[in-house]
Amino acid sequence: MQEIFRIEGGTGAPYLEGSIQVAGAKNAVLKAMAASVLYENTLRLSNVPNILDVDAMAHILEALGAHVLHKDDTLEIDTSGIHGHTIPGALMSTLRASIALAAPLLARFGEVTFSHPGGDVIGERPIDLFLETFRAMGAEVIEESGGYTVRAKNGRLRGAELFFRIQSVTGTEAAMLAAVLAEGTTVIKNAALEPEIVWLADLLNVSGGKIIGAGTPTITVEGGGILKAPQESVAVIPDRIEAGSFLILGALAAHDVRIEQCVPAHLEAPIHLLRAAGASIETGKDFLRVRATPLHPMNVKTHEYPGYPTDLMAPIVTLLTQAKGESRVFETIWDNRLAFVDVLRVMGANITTMDPHRVLIHGPTPLVGKKVESPDIRAGLAYVLAGAIAEGVTEISNIHHIDRGYGHIALRLKRIGMKIDRISA
Repeated sequence: MQEIFRIEGGTGAPYLEGSIQVAGAKNAVLKAMAASVLYENTLRLSNVPNILDVDAMAHILEALGAHVLHKDDTLEIDTSGIHGHTIPGALMSTLRASIALAAPLLARFGEVTFSHPGGDVIGERPIDLFLETFRAMGAEVIEESGGYTVRAKNGRLRGAELFFRIQSVTGTEAAMLAAVLAEGTTVIKNAALEPEIVWLADLLNVSGGKIIGAGTPTITVEGGGILKAPQESVAVIPDRIEAGSFLILGALAAHDVRIEQCVPAHLEAPIHLLRAAGASIETGKDFLRVRATPLHPMNVKTHEYPGYPTDLMAPIVTLLTQAKGESRVFETIWDNRLAFVDVLRVMGANITTMDPHRVLIHGPTPLVGKKVESPDIRAGLAYVLAGAIAEGVTEISNIHHIDRGYGHIALRLKRIGMKIDRISA
């Protein structure tokens, strides 16, 4: 017996209405959980999303000896009891973000053993940048069957000048986490610019870290001693990808939907693109208001922040099936992320795959509900959006992928009028 999402599509007219709140950012809280290894006391976080990836990271930390308490939207992590530096392979294989634990374990204990991380199957995800960072900071990397052991000389990393040949969010974050306890100064060049990196740097700084330049291409970290968390909890920033997903849903099917507890300034590229496509969007300091209107075709090219996010590529493809004319989408970051369009074609979309990175979309085409299987977090959510406008019933299986990134999504979407239920099948 498995759980599925059952969605009854709309009647054609925009029908969603009401308010929906954005949860804390998945890609921020997971790195903060990894950073907890660097603390001498309990790290407390609020606005924590209720998602499976948080549970998976908690299980890994607990396997290492940490104490983790997750209640409602709060999280308390005490890593004083960590007794080992080997990340369990069976648990690591379930979560890509688990690679972020390697840097703080190495920084604190002088040694770490880990295997290749898991996560979504959206293309090759090499860890070369992590290994190059560790070597540059004076560590020895020993490649073993299925994994690596990394040892810092004399038990402590040393500051280094790092240049990333490609911008990498997790690579930038890992370098910051490694450098916080390193001896001397680390300079990270061609660093990624994402808001989650800025938030992580702010968290480390209020805990005793010395980081400047986060949010720019050059970040400087002055190494020091073990961190001490503030007594009060630190709020996780809103999830810009979730907010963007709701925004695209609204552009497809909203009579009048207000997206609350978000940061519109983190969504400039999606907002600009959707407005150019014809969507009606109002922005406030911490909210977005969207209404569906007839859509124009667009050319979309994913890019590192502040460009259009790759994590919003699948939802925008779904939206463009309803735009009048020819649209093109160019996925520049992952090499297998467009495979999900096969399901949209089965539902009635007119999409031509030009190569693994580019698709051509002719619209508008009416979609028809089908039984589909979620292949990853973002494509799964794109199928939810497709089901919202498809004629008839859409049933989505393998929904644990969606649960990894979107907490209580069916319940929240029901509140704005979507006919979606989580059922056993």
